[in-house]
Amino acid sequence: MDATRTIPFFNYPALFQTQEKELLAVITDVCRRGAYILQKDLRDFEANLASFLNVKHAFGVANGTDALIIALRAAGVEPGDEVIVPSHTYIASAASIHFAGAKPVLVECAPDHMIDPKSAARAVTKRTKAIMPVQLNGRTAEMDALQAIADRHGLLIVEDAAQGLGSKFRDRCAGTFGVAGTFSFYPAKVLGCFGDGGAVVTNDDAIARKVALLRDHGRDKDGRVVKWGLNSRLDNLQAAILDFKLKTYPREIARRREIAARYEAGLGDLAQLALPPTPDADPAHFDVYQNYEIEADRRDGLREHLEQRGVRTIIQWGGTPVHQFKELGLKASLPYTDRFFTRCMMLPMNTTLSDDDIDYICAAIRDFYR
Repeated sequence: MDATRTIPFFNYPALFQTQEKELLAVITDVCRRGAYILQKDLRDFEANLASFLNVKHAFGVANGTDALIIALRAAGVEPGDEVIVPSHTYIASAASIHFAGAKPVLVECAPDHMIDPKSAARAVTKRTKAIMPVQLNGRTAEMDALQAIADRHGLLIVEDAAQGLGSKFRDRCAGTFGVAGTFSFYPAKVLGCFGDGGAVVTNDDAIARKVALLRDHGRDKDGRVVKWGLNSRLDNLQAAILDFKLKTYPREIARRREIAARYEAGLGDLAQLALPPTPDADPAHFDVYQNYEIEADRRDGLREHLEQRGVRTIIQWGGTPVHQFKELGLKASLPYTDRFFTRCMMLPMNTTLSDDDIDYICAAIRDFYR
């Protein structure tokens, strides 16, 4: 194999270089108009995002964490409440619950790496106010089972769909199942901007009114401050970039699904690996493959072998699920998640990868297990 080859986990420069001329035109147009905060470009993006998701309201905010905090507060989560969330997630999911004044209650992930509905059901107490499904890796959780739990106990669902834009469960988009859903537009996301960005979406008019106030200092349409709010507006330049990229988003998704199918073809017969579900594995799910997270025997050895072959991999969340951050005082016994984090890793997954790149990665993995 080619010892000099390098396949980065994510090619950040390519985000700009592959469409440099078109993106410069978007940036120049916004800057020449001096249109920086809460301008037409943001309104256009919000309308187009809402249309893409088939939802009534979409609000651009400063980042995905703010989106969660705002969504929780708008939904009525308060101090003393508990919110159920999987430990297999970024710290921002639990932190948003904390900063909304509530307590994150951490539960297991299932074999598909999503929140385990059975674990969530066991975690319900008299203080539980909401369930926060985290739509990881470009997949949507088993929302029927989670909604049944919510209905049985009178709970809210607030979705962390930071990694799930465009994924579906039973033809319904991630982020549109609960009273509110949130997204991140961090550069490495399937739809990413050139900095931080996020969005809150909802079909609830009352929640929409609260989100509009919370993201802009509590100001109403007349500019009068009517409640305490935050400074968390998606800046207009990033909104214009995102609106431009949203036009070709289905093509981005299609290529990621092709890459996932190629990984499956190259690795699916290896007993030492557990791969994500294939694009056509389950008609109830439409996955967009934000990440390609696998489980591997002798994981650390495999990662070192791939590194020597020039293939960069990562372990999501730095290899630490939320419940293992002991300094935060989060106590949970989650043996499945503990074991999972001794086996999980992510292979490169983005549209700068060629078919030859995928074949090279697969060959290197097969060589390790041979």
